[in-house]
Amino acid sequence: MEITWQTIAFFAFAVMTLGGGLMVVISRNLWHSALFLMLSLFGTSGLFVLLVAPFLAAVQVLVYIGAIAILVLFAIMLTRRMMGLEETQNTQWPAAAAVAVLLFIILVITLSPLVDEKAVTDIFGDKVANLNAHLPVDPDAKGSGVVANDDLKIVTVEKIGEALVTRDGFVLPFELASILLTAALIGAIVVAREDEA
Repeated sequence: MEITWQTIAFFAFAVMTLGGGLMVVISRNLWHSALFLMLSLFGTSGLFVLLVAPFLAAVQVLVYIGAIAILVLFAIMLTRRMMGLEETQNTQWPAAAAVAVLLFIILVITLSPLVDEKAVTDIFGDKVANLNAHLPVDPDAKGSGVVANDDLKIVTVEKIGEALVTRDGFVLPFELASILLTAALIGAIVVAREDEA
């Protein structure tokens, strides 16, 4: 296997995503769990970049890291006085780990026959086994059963942005979402001021 910068970046983002997710579960400090959640979501965003999906990567950063994870951090800060600082012992993790391992084994046993093309043909028939024969590919690629698709429409981030603000696109849901978020922000300010009084 040739080691390229994409391979190194993939493994780095994969370790970041999986390691952050694992630390979210096993960390005893709620604040640290929220920070590890942000790290895991950032790793997922990096994987989207490697998959040449910049819009999904941007949405991952803006929505999940910039909104939801920050909301979790604010909730932790606002409720810290109510929840106390004592650490709780989790005695259910061995059972949860056993269930997770069992489900993983069932998943591997169930999906392993699907890797073999003959097994796929035996289970689902020729139509499912040959689904990838008509996928759009490079027109210069040679192969039996491969059909080039010249009419493939490529949707870029620029086109998605234009669709969000044009009258023929999604401007109405976009504006309704902004009004809803503004109302939620005003409500949060009112609730916070009532707590101070």
